[in-house]
Amino acid sequence: MEGEDYLPEGGKLPELKLDARQAQGFISFFKKLPKDPRAIRFFDRRDYYTAHGENATFIAKTYYHTMTALRQLGSNSDGISSVSVSRAMFETIARNLLLERTDCTLELYEGSGSSWRLAKSGTPGNIGSFEDILFTNNDMQDSPVTVALFPVLRESQLYIGLSFVDMTNRKLGLAEFPEDSRFTNVESALVALGCKECLLPADFEKPIDLQPLQDAISKCSVLLTERKKADFKSRDLVQDLGRIIRGSVEPVRDLLSQFDYALGALGALVSYAELLADDTNYGNYTIETYNLDRYMRLDSAAMRALNIAEGKTDANKNFSLFGLMNRTCTVGMGKRLLNRWLKQPLLDVNEINNRLDMVQAFAEDPELRQGLRQQLKRISDIDRLTHALRKRSANLQPVVKLYQSCRGISYIKDVLQQYNGQFSTLIRKRFVSSFEEWLTKNRYGRFSEMVETAIDLKQVENGEYRISPGYSSDLAVLKDELSEVENHINNSHMHTATDLDLSVDKQLKLEKGPFGHVFRISKKEEQKVRKKLTSSYIIIETRKDGVKFTSTKLKKLGEQYQALLGEYTSCQKKIVDDVVRISCTFSEVFENFAAIISELDVLQSFADLATSCPVPYIRPDITTSEEGDIVLQGSRHPCLEAQDGVNFIPNDCTLMRGKSWFQIITGPNMGGKSTFIRQVGVNVLMAQIGSFVPCDQASISVRDCIFARVGAGDCQLRGVSTFMQEMLETASILKGASEKSLIIIDELGRGTSTYDGFGLAWAICEHLVEVTRAPTLFATHFHELTALANKNGDQHQHVPDVGIANYHVGAHIDPSSRKLTMLYKVEPGACDQSFGIHVAEFANFPEAVIALAKSKAEELEDFSAAPNFNDESNDEVGSKRKRVFSPDDVTRGAARARVLLEEFSALPLDEMDGRKATEVVTKLKLDFEKDAAGNPWLQQFL
Repeated sequence: MEGEDYLPEGGKLPELKLDARQAQGFISFFKKLPKDPRAIRFFDRRDYYTAHGENATFIAKTYYHTMTALRQLGSNSDGISSVSVSRAMFETIARNLLLERTDCTLELYEGSGSSWRLAKSGTPGNIGSFEDILFTNNDMQDSPVTVALFPVLRESQLYIGLSFVDMTNRKLGLAEFPEDSRFTNVESALVALGCKECLLPADFEKPIDLQPLQDAISKCSVLLTERKKADFKSRDLVQDLGRIIRGSVEPVRDLLSQFDYALGALGALVSYAELLADDTNYGNYTIETYNLDRYMRLDSAAMRALNIAEGKTDANKNFSLFGLMNRTCTVGMGKRLLNRWLKQPLLDVNEINNRLDMVQAFAEDPELRQGLRQQLKRISDIDRLTHALRKRSANLQPVVKLYQSCRGISYIKDVLQQYNGQFSTLIRKRFVSSFEEWLTKNRYGRFSEMVETAIDLKQVENGEYRISPGYSSDLAVLKDELSEVENHINNSHMHTATDLDLSVDKQLKLEKGPFGHVFRISKKEEQKVRKKLTSSYIIIETRKDGVKFTSTKLKKLGEQYQALLGEYTSCQKKIVDDVVRISCTFSEVFENFAAIISELDVLQSFADLATSCPVPYIRPDITTSEEGDIVLQGSRHPCLEAQDGVNFIPNDCTLMRGKSWFQIITGPNMGGKSTFIRQVGVNVLMAQIGSFVPCDQASISVRDCIFARVGAGDCQLRGVSTFMQEMLETASILKGASEKSLIIIDELGRGTSTYDGFGLAWAICEHLVEVTRAPTLFATHFHELTALANKNGDQHQHVPDVGIANYHVGAHIDPSSRKLTMLYKVEPGACDQSFGIHVAEFANFPEAVIALAKSKAEELEDFSAAPNFNDESNDEVGSKRKRVFSPDDVTRGAARARVLLEEFSALPLDEMDGRKATEVVTKLKLDFEKDAAGNPWLQQFL
């Protein structure tokens, strides 16, 4: 292809240069690689990388956004497409594939010609091989988790064995639970764990339909990896785990004995993640039972509806709840914990109040909060540094950074000890005592002592990480010799300055670089001493910034210095290995510090957000799920009010048992219905993670789950129609919700015909009111649904009344201009008219379209109080009869029709003869006709 190809930064693409023989050898190797549609394969060409075949096309389209980036490798029909990638671009692509997407794996090959080997491989759930590339210039915001699932059918009940591994925090977990046909428990577990990859048995027995499970995994944006069923085995599991789990093997054996189906999943995970292949894992993992009921359950629909996680298309950080609430100060640690807390809201009232107490302490004491923030900013990512130590790469940098961070902890402890407010006992117990426990001489003290003895901390200020000379007699001798040579070099510097009549350092500089020790002077100074310079010294290079030169003596001293430094470095290497290995034994100390610091960071972040908003947040009152109501006075949507130029109008939400536990919200599109119901969900979630909430006053009864049916999202991209997506999400709500849940539903039934949609919406509402009985916000465009509120206390109800109430979002139409003004206030009562055409005007539809819409609406709608059902002879032939029924007629009629259907379905017709059956059915019909005489809605069916 002709033409210049450019990287996004404007640099030219690296060029792959292979002769015909090399090209043919590589093509031959490439075509023998096993087919894997998910794998994106890169080949390391030292200064840059290449990708080939379909991978090259994918990279050209996805990252360069042009096919001109492609080149042909090989000239004949065997040729393959190629694309080259700079090192900086490879880092960008690797981050996207492993941290943002969940549909690809990454492989990196090293070699030459036709001989290449797989050097590194990574998946969204296992990023260990590429961590150096991924997090060189970026914080690690999340700890990826890989889950394995093993479904089992026992006596017609489906059970799931689940296991997970978090390789960043070296943690394993197990769970077993019964499951429904929609796999709602699996979905909420994948969300709560922050799962990036899921293992499933490939060759599974037929009675179990795994398609809904695969759909649930896909909805959570998780990479599905199929493994042979034979991999899901638990043989030798106790022995294998005994190697990698910290502590004795007995507790591991006891824990595993409590599980059946999860053991196979754990076996597959240990094998897939190759945990036994890395001896740095030995004795460093922990294992736990994962309890699904410990946290509020959230599915993928709720995550989207409440904007919990950051999205690629977010216009700014405040678009998502994570972006808004992330006021953390530490490098990475606080962000990762916040990410986890947002997916795992608490259910225990005492735990929630403990967090709220600490947030209140930080919110009410600005001096305490600012002191903490100042100190936390100095703490490095202790988790990542500990992880780097375990890799045992001979490097003192993580050791020194851990030492510096842990030293900073004593300052944080001092700041906390100065607090003497009402929550001082709690803060002392949770943070100060924990710090004191781990800062003792036998724990952190021993590590600190070793670092101060073994490492030359003075040199750290110069960016050099060296073993202290006094730590080894051999090093001490070499250090003295190095110092002696350095003194000779400095003397030479002064002697040369005198010889050239230049001031030391100011005019004549001594530098250490690729040429060893050299002198440098400016071009201006060079002109003054040129004659002497050329006759007595050796000029190395002349550049704009000056002239570099040396002397015979300096050159000889420099060579001596480099030789001694080489000896010093090799002698130091063995000691460095020992220091790193000993530092590893303090992993438990560092992990505990990291856990305490992360929690402190997130809690102060909540306090900082609560106090720095234009309208401060308040502390919510929390009650158990069995008591209390959900009352939010002056509630706001935290993300929306944080957008520039938004003057947010607060609204009250009063979900009260027996009065307004189920709310039907009507009103015009764009009037704020969707925002209102979402903000209620967001406020409840924020309260249950221990944060203050954007309200004037708030009382919240703890919810075990938030179910949301809001918007169709990206369902069509997955080949699911909008209406089918509505039904699937609603099915999850009907199956999974309990009276302890919170349900928010927006505009259900729009994806099908008006009558079908209304019928479904009505039936779903009835089920939620009579069976589920959860607090519900049901925003709808079906004004007829408001008739449900008239069922409160209806004689046909066989269940205690949960309380149905109508609310509407206010809108004002100017009588003269007929212009619509949105008021964005949620008020009691049903909406008394439709605003569809006014919203179209609001959106600047063409006048001709608006006029036609009005005329058609007038034809189809009749706003008269009641129709005349008896004078049908006056209707003109062919005219459309218009019927409007009162809400009371509809409610009572539907209830009576339901009684008829229940009575009919209860008849034992198969046990009756024909005459008896006809007699009983005729009586049912006559009774029904008698009751229908006074109900126009029922008469239409007779």
